[in-house]
Amino acid sequence: MNVTGMITIDELKRQVETGEIDTVVVAFTDLYGRFMGKRFDAEFFIEDAVENGTHGCDYLVTVDMEMEPVSGYEYSNWERGYGDFHLVPDFDTMRKASWLDRSAMVLCDVKDNKTHELTNVAPRSMLRSQIDAADKMGFSAKAGSELEYFIFQNSFQEAAENGYSELKPAGWYIEDYHILQGTREENYNGAVRRHLRDSGVPVENSKGEWGKGQHELNVRYSDILTMADRHAIYKQCLKEVADQQDISVTFMSKYKDGHAGSSCHIHLSLWSSEENAFPGSLIEGPVECSETFRWFLGGWISHMRELMVFYAPTINSYKRYEFQSWAPTRIAWCHDNRTAGFRVVGHGPSLRIECRIPGADCNPYLAYTAALASGLDGIRNKIEPPPMFVGDVYTAEDLPEVPRTLREALTSFEQSEFAELTFGKEVHQHYIHFFRTEVEAYEAAVTDWELKRYFERI
Repeated sequence: MNVTGMITIDELKRQVETGEIDTVVVAFTDLYGRFMGKRFDAEFFIEDAVENGTHGCDYLVTVDMEMEPVSGYEYSNWERGYGDFHLVPDFDTMRKASWLDRSAMVLCDVKDNKTHELTNVAPRSMLRSQIDAADKMGFSAKAGSELEYFIFQNSFQEAAENGYSELKPAGWYIEDYHILQGTREENYNGAVRRHLRDSGVPVENSKGEWGKGQHELNVRYSDILTMADRHAIYKQCLKEVADQQDISVTFMSKYKDGHAGSSCHIHLSLWSSEENAFPGSLIEGPVECSETFRWFLGGWISHMRELMVFYAPTINSYKRYEFQSWAPTRIAWCHDNRTAGFRVVGHGPSLRIECRIPGADCNPYLAYTAALASGLDGIRNKIEPPPMFVGDVYTAEDLPEVPRTLREALTSFEQSEFAELTFGKEVHQHYIHFFRTEVEAYEAAVTDWELKRYFERI
């Protein structure tokens, strides 16, 4: 499929010669899912970086949200001197970044500077590893991310200067599917739809969501690595276009109590010989499926709690899981039921599993890594899914709950033999330390809630 906005090296050279492009953004995502990298003069990129790639400080997969080096990591630390790793452009990801002036973008794999092997703790490397595992089993995976976000009339700078306490949503009533409120926000949403389309991220649609100023924009499904790349580019594009329009957008799971949360519903299916491997002759209620489907679903469900940190990676993630909030609070699977953590939709070639547990704050590479690893383990070990649930999952008190805090999720991850076996001890320990650092930073902070509650009255 020819995707608008994707360019080859030869097309890059031509557009550099005509002056259409003079800058190349070379990027990868850190553990939080943020883009890190460099901007190259396009002529120098063609002369040097196309063949040699570039380098970055290896502390970038150990820093915290404030970009502070964090001690305690084995991979990179002060004792080792914080050396370089190798950033190798994946030219299948090269595109024109239409929202930036005369710019192209290419995403990188992170490789060891000496061995030139993939750096195992880098999120994109982890997803590649599970894609390889699927390939050895005769499968490829296709996926789609449904991302939600809130739009505010404040600029990012204004929001920061006011301590994020006087945010003015773009809308003033719940706008789920509302065309009128969507029209008021079309100056922004229309711009990002067009920019994504013209930058190699094919768009399906956008719509109002169940919040004031909340929106959802959906892109076309693809192979799982391409979708993770599109997901990361989508978030970067939306933030930068908001910046250009002097407004702001957030992908926090829950930006304010009493308001809707923002999810990232991920749709996933396995394919074999160019055919969806999920349809079959087995009957599960209204679902006609294969054993591959059942075992994949069984594995995904069985490993959900122990890999929850990859779907809900921040302290804020867990504020989203509220009763009758459209975010799941219990782990069950259903057919076309939005109260469930796992919603099975489609039929025949379109049969797929929609996981509604991840929030909009997830790192797509890690979320898809966890999902694919869990499902493949289900197939290897023929893990049976629980019976399909019918009814309101919110009120089914006998079903297991999703973890309620990052600390609870981290404890499950720390104790997970599956995580250590699947990702390797080094990677497992790296992410334990990453999430532990996040928990400890929060627990040491004095919050506005504490000040309002205790300042005078304690």
